[in-house]
Formats: sequence, structure tokens, C-alpha cells
Amino acid sequence: MPNGRRWPRISVTIPSYNQGRYLEATLRSLLLQGYPNLEIHVMDGGSTDETGAILQEYAPWLTSWVSEPDRGQSHAINKGWERSTGELITYLNSDDYYLPGALHWIAMAWDFDPSVAVITGGVLMVDQDGNVLQTRKPFLKAQSPLDLSLLDIRAWYLPQQSTFFVGNFLSKAGCWVREDLRYTMDRELMYRVCRLGRVVLLDYPLAADRFHAASKRGSQVLEMYREDEKALSYCEWGDWRARQQRRRVARARRGQGHWLMSLRSRSIGMALWHQFWAMYFRPAYFWNTMVGKIFLNWWHLIRQRSNLVR
Repeated sequence: MPNGRRWPRISVTIPSYNQGRYLEATLRSLLLQGYPNLEIHVMDGGSTDETGAILQEYAPWLTSWVSEPDRGQSHAINKGWERSTGELITYLNSDDYYLPGALHWIAMAWDFDPSVAVITGGVLMVDQDGNVLQTRKPFLKAQSPLDLSLLDIRAWYLPQQSTFFVGNFLSKAGCWVREDLRYTMDRELMYRVCRLGRVVLLDYPLAADRFHAASKRGSQVLEMYREDEKALSYCEWGDWRARQQRRRVARARRGQGHWLMSLRSRSIGMALWHQFWAMYFRPAYFWNTMVGKIFLNWWHLIRQRSNLVR
């Protein structure tokens, strides 16, 4: 490292199933990092597309790989993490990829600081061809360590694609993800780990989150946001007030899912239907609707005129 220390070992697990179209780009984004102390574990669920041929081709540069039936994405991640020996551990979906220099930036941001549990950076939202749609930065509107499960949904954003866990903190929290969660296993893991140590945020993007029709974020939005209620139910620490707050957070997440669907709806009717349910679960979304914005503009105008009279 620039300060003379050795580069920490980084272990990356890639859960994969029939994503051969994107897998090679994912692998190349790791190998072309030029990072000197890297483990790559590809856990494929027995793909029937070109995945097998790609894994055979890249086998010499992989620490380990398997292609066999599994119990889903979470099981594949756990299989990879069982093999991981890194001081920094993460997983990367087989349709996402890292940006140049990402692993070096992560290692230098951690720098063996014993108080740090999580390091995360920004993410590029890209389409299926890699065209950039949006750049998102991580944020955390509270000091860590902290209980993320109690925070308002607008108070934090830690993108999974650019998040790395410090191995000893991950071991304390449980070096596994819940296999009964299909969409929110990363959030449930964040709830566990971020209580134990500091979270370091990097403003610049480290990874790309590929959005396409077959991705969970593209095809199963409501299921994903609804499942957070189950993920939050596993947070058993705290008193009755904490449990009550988590129920509010779960409702807000369902509202967030409906609001996102309203933005994606192609018909006015469906958009209004999702907006209704978004406001039902989270009334604050009223101010994002056209009626709410008109009301706010009207209210500001009244106040301005009132101030002029004074």
C-alpha cells in the first residue's frame, strides 16, 4: 500500500445463475483491478446457458468455482463465504461489475482500522448495455455504530454492490445471509453488522448496478420492498418501542415500493393506483404527488403575501 503496509486480502463471492450474458464482464472487472491479494469464488446454481463455458475459460484465475443446483442466491453467497479467508469480504451479483481501482480504494479506506466494520462507496446505475442512467452516493444521516433498523428510510443508503465487510465484524454478526430472504438478505445483514462498528463512506462510485428486465429490481419490485418487513422481524434486540418503530419502517418500505412502481407505470391509472397505496403506507408521499405539490406552492405563495403585508 502507499503507506508501506501489505494489501489486505479481499474475498469476493459471485452468486450466479443463467447470467452468462453478463458474467464475463463481471469477472473481468475483478481480474483487471490488478489487486495483488484477491480471492474470487463463483458459486453457480447449475446454469444452462453459456455460464459453464465462461467458468471453464476463466478457471485458472478463480480461487474456486462450482456449478451445481443450490437453494438460491443466498445459499450461493453462503457457500462462497464458507470458502473465504479474506480480511475484507463481500459478494457481487453476476450481472453487476466493479469500476477500475475499486478494490485498491476500499483497502486504503479501511487501512486496518480496528473500529471500522463496513466500507461502502457510490454506485453507477446502468442499463443492460452498461450505459449510465444515474450516479448514486451512499449516505448515512447518523453516527455509526448504529441500529439501521430504527432509522427512517430516507436516513441511509448503502449500496450493496460497493459495500465491503471487515471479516472479524462479519464473523461477530454471523458470516452468512438468511436463505429464506430472496431480496433483502443484504439489508438484514446490514442491520446486524452496522451495530458493531463504524461505517466508512466513499463519495466516488466503485461499482455498477446493472438494471435490466430480468433483474429482481426490474421485475419484482413490490415483492422486494414487502419482504423488508420479514427482514426487520429478525431484529430482536431492543424493547417494545424499537419493535414499534420497525413496524413503521416496514410500512414505509412498502410505501416506497409502491411509489417506485408509480414512477415506472406506463398508464396514468396504474400510476395513481400505486400512488394511493404509497400514501396509505407512508402518508408523507402525498407531498410528492401533483396535488401535494400544488398545495405546497399555494401555501408558500400565501405565506409570501402574508410576509409582504407585515
